[in-house]
Amino acid sequence: MANTSWYLFNFRRGLLKALIKNGYSVLTLAPKDNFSIKLEEVGCHFIPFNMENQGLNPISDFRLRFKLESLYNHLKPSLAIHYTIKPVIFGSIAAAKLGIPFINNITGLGTAFIRSNWITLLVQFLYKISQKKASLILFQNKDDMRLFEEKKLVSKSVPKKLIPGTGIDVQEFSPRPYSMADENTFILIARLIWDKGVGEFIEAAKEIKKEFPKARFQILGFLDVKNRTAITRTQVDMWVKKGIVEFYEKTEDVRPYIEKSGCVVLPSYREGLPKTLLEAASMARPIIATDVTGCREVVVNDKNGFLCDVRDARSLVEKIKFFLALTLKEKEKMGFEGRILVEDRFEQEKVVSSILGEIRKLLS
Repeated sequence: MANTSWYLFNFRRGLLKALIKNGYSVLTLAPKDNFSIKLEEVGCHFIPFNMENQGLNPISDFRLRFKLESLYNHLKPSLAIHYTIKPVIFGSIAAAKLGIPFINNITGLGTAFIRSNWITLLVQFLYKISQKKASLILFQNKDDMRLFEEKKLVSKSVPKKLIPGTGIDVQEFSPRPYSMADENTFILIARLIWDKGVGEFIEAAKEIKKEFPKARFQILGFLDVKNRTAITRTQVDMWVKKGIVEFYEKTEDVRPYIEKSGCVVLPSYREGLPKTLLEAASMARPIIATDVTGCREVVVNDKNGFLCDVRDARSLVEKIKFFLALTLKEKEKMGFEGRILVEDRFEQEKVVSSILGEIRKLLS
């Protein structure tokens, strides 16, 4: 279960295929969207399940918990696997009440953990009460695991494991040759929310273009995102009109965009394990990202990319200038260092095999 079909198809397809290949019957629960039918094409049984993805509404969330309990009681799954915040919290409460084993995936802690306020305290409380009976909790980075342990959001008795997401298909995202025409093109691939560092990317683009007018800056991502820090279409249109960035909205295949870039940039404030950076590294593209949770799992500074300071456009400008000063051969070498890292630590077959091993243990 996750908060969108899009998420399950784009981020967990490798695991879904492996489960089906190994003879499991897989039910996918999520709100219906354009990717729901794609889950069925993979071989899953899709069950539409509506929920409010953003915000905390006590009444609707209370209903969500009981709707899930009723559905789980009807389906009687051997194992429930939860992704994204609300399924992890309320799916866990429902499964625990019915004695259904469940695995939770902490894929990133979101806006609530970037800005500390009453919502942060409430979300931490909900994690604490919902994770007590988890069969296994999978974390994507050491920082999130450490935070859960230090804040006592999960007890010591609950099994925990660190895994690199569900990995990357290194055949699908194979290395692509560099083009001299594209080597100074910088692309940010993300949902259009301020927490992804879009503001810093824009400020850096303005500054770099003064000295390097031929440098190109591109944004590829979803607009009209339901998030407290969403960026408006009007704002993006203004940046495009001023010639600061080129904007591409939505795509089912990011590979042509990565291939036509010289460097992939993600100045995010916090991540779980950013798939766009793994895809970029797998395709042998250097990366510039912030030195924050999730990003530093993928970027080794000065080896396969550069790490800049969070919320600091000047630091981002400095790293972009470092990149621009490299020769084409140095850029290519940096890209292939990323490819080696992905093959070693994030190759999908290895990661999925590890998760399947944990599932077999629980079901036995």
